[in-house]
Amino acid sequence: MNQLEQLKQYTKVVADTGDFQSIKAYAPRDATTNPSLILKAVQKDEYKPLLEKAVRDNPHASTSEVIDKLLIAFGGEILKVVSGRVSTEIDARLSFDVEANVAKGRELIDLYERAGFDRERVLIKIASTWEGIKAAEILEKEMIHCNLTLLFSLPQAIACAEAGVQLISPFVGRIYDWYKKQTGIDYEGAEDPGVQSVKKIYNYFRKFGYETEVMGASFRNTGQILELAGCDLLTISPELLQQLADSNEPVERKLSADNAGAMAKISVDEKTFRFMLNEDAMATEKLAEGIRAFCADSGKLKQIISGMR
Repeated sequence: MNQLEQLKQYTKVVADTGDFQSIKAYAPRDATTNPSLILKAVQKDEYKPLLEKAVRDNPHASTSEVIDKLLIAFGGEILKVVSGRVSTEIDARLSFDVEANVAKGRELIDLYERAGFDRERVLIKIASTWEGIKAAEILEKEMIHCNLTLLFSLPQAIACAEAGVQLISPFVGRIYDWYKKQTGIDYEGAEDPGVQSVKKIYNYFRKFGYETEVMGASFRNTGQILELAGCDLLTISPELLQQLADSNEPVERKLSADNAGAMAKISVDEKTFRFMLNEDAMATEKLAEGIRAFCADSGKLKQIISGMR
């Protein structure tokens, strides 16, 4: 078996892309999108008809409403390709607004259900701010399952687990980027700070019996992916999926519920969350940077749509 086939023995493989045509060959279980990936996809000729249809069919809708329709159009096409779930992201501008996140999550699920898709096949992606986590807690009680993204630290992960969130997406590559820039070290294997962060979160969840799924995300190379073999899920770009498919090197399981080790339980209320996050310069900077970047790409998508009306 190639490395991708071997990896699937230990971990659910998820495609990280809005390019749903490119993922068929890799047979992922789920797929994730974000504003940057959707922006990239709509600039390709094969996906422009989806954008044009969303604009044409909603002449009196606001630009934000057209974007929602576009997200559901992409999500619906992805759900025709994968057997499992698709993650659809809420506008990052709402990252610090509990009520707005809840309202938007309900709207997106309603659009999916009206399009004929079961809510069990959809994860609403929300930034892992305190407000985003509290919004997810409310949505989960309504059986609207959530994927908490832009997650860079253990307190973010614990707060998500205690809120009963379905899934979290700790970012490996962006953590690696930050430490490489700070130290000049090109980390590899188990020494990679991003890999270490996901392992710590995974082990903590298994140690204390949390049911929240851990999905490693934001990979820079296949080495990071292979170090997390055994994680609940891993969301991987088409380029790295292809590299795994092209290699027949052996894949060893690295994460297991049996290897959690000794850990102290941490209770994370709002004050503890904000203080611990503030103490982590990397997590604080990358969370803010990620929100800004997603907001910027959403803005570019709005400009494209405005120019078509």
